[in-house]
Amino acid sequence: MLTFHKITGSDLTGLAPYFAAQKTHISDYSLGFQFMWGESLQVDYCFAAGCLILHEFYAGSHYFYYPLCVSGDEAAEGAALDAVEAYCRDENIRLHFTNIPRAKLPAMLDRYGQDCALNNRRRWRDYLYEAEDFRTFAGKRYSGQRNHINKFKKTYPMWQFRPYTEAEEPALSAFLREYAEGQRAKGMRLADEEMAETLALVPRMRELNLFGGILTVDGKIVGFSAGERCGDMTVIHIEKALKEFEGAYPMLAQQFARTFCGDGVRFLNRMDDAGDIGLRKSKLQYLPCEVVGKYNVLPRRAIDALSRVPEIRTERLSLHELAGEDAGEFYRLCYDGGRNRYWGYDWREDFPEGEPPEEYFLETARERFHKKEEVSMGIYADGRLLGEAVLHRFGYRENVELGVRLLPEAEGKGYAREAMHAMAEYAFLHLGIERAEAKCFRENARSEKMLRAAGFLPCGEDGTFLYFYKTAGV
Repeated sequence: MLTFHKITGSDLTGLAPYFAAQKTHISDYSLGFQFMWGESLQVDYCFAAGCLILHEFYAGSHYFYYPLCVSGDEAAEGAALDAVEAYCRDENIRLHFTNIPRAKLPAMLDRYGQDCALNNRRRWRDYLYEAEDFRTFAGKRYSGQRNHINKFKKTYPMWQFRPYTEAEEPALSAFLREYAEGQRAKGMRLADEEMAETLALVPRMRELNLFGGILTVDGKIVGFSAGERCGDMTVIHIEKALKEFEGAYPMLAQQFARTFCGDGVRFLNRMDDAGDIGLRKSKLQYLPCEVVGKYNVLPRRAIDALSRVPEIRTERLSLHELAGEDAGEFYRLCYDGGRNRYWGYDWREDFPEGEPPEEYFLETARERFHKKEEVSMGIYADGRLLGEAVLHRFGYRENVELGVRLLPEAEGKGYAREAMHAMAEYAFLHLGIERAEAKCFRENARSEKMLRAAGFLPCGEDGTFLYFYKTAGV
């Protein structure tokens, strides 16, 4: 089972190698980004199969990043994805990926049978540039940037660009506050939030493996830029300049690239435009070589295709949606804690004091189907409710877990075996399931015998359960 942790200062050293080695060309996979925005996105992390896995809980939904492996081992990445899928099944979390690089889409679609919902929202795509273009601004297409730079140099002959040092933090903080006042005056969205994150980042630049440069005129700071090396690119986390110093932005951008973006740095990632039209226009004027997609991938499960509870018939049984008039009998089935000690759920967990109303269990079953969490069917013979059959823990690789429980008077007649066999056949033929799974408590000999009789094969055990499976070919 994966265990996720919030990113704290003590974690930074251990996480840094994964970000430094990444080849996604996406700014979200960087230490500086996670430090600045991880709190608002509620990001935490864990390790699996030698990979770093990031997870967001944003606007009430869970999102997982693609696993980062320092060596780029695809087998390790696949094993990490296995762990994420198992975690989502165990925790009843809807699997949803975010910030998936375009290069990983074929593998994701192959993994999930191409049955995925995809989106790639324009406002969050990163702007990627050739670093050499920024170092030189050569050619006709960059004549505007060169003109601005030449005018800046002519207007402010006492300009200087130098690497930032910690001794300059008070002067830099004063500059950033001056810059922020100008942004607020123009009503810029997110100005306060972004500035708060920037001011928090500056004192920890060394710890975060960031480097920065200061542009001055007559000793006054008029521009500041900070970045982070990630693979063959540098991510620009901060770029601020005072607009009254005309040409300060292109001057700052070029000097930063010349000073810090040699030695194998091919690309500059200047992040997204957050949907701001003015910022988008500015970023496009610098002629990106790519506007990098960040794909959200939502794998679909077999249950997602069901609009209603199915009906399954056998020689003696009918499995179908629980009828409202059977709420009392279903209550009797679910209420009996002694009989349900092997079901894995005790209603007392939800009602530590008092008892549930009669409609509770039936309404819960319907709600769980509505949320696409499980399929609960009544087991009927001659119109009489005998028990419950459940398809649940739907996985993302055409797998599902099955379960059956019966009222006491229905036991010993082979109904459980018949229902399990029928559910498995339905799953294979109508839901596209490749692997039906089941488990029973080690001490539950009757369930073990029933599963074997229904054609399920043993596939493992632990201190609590015996595990079984069945495929269409078995």
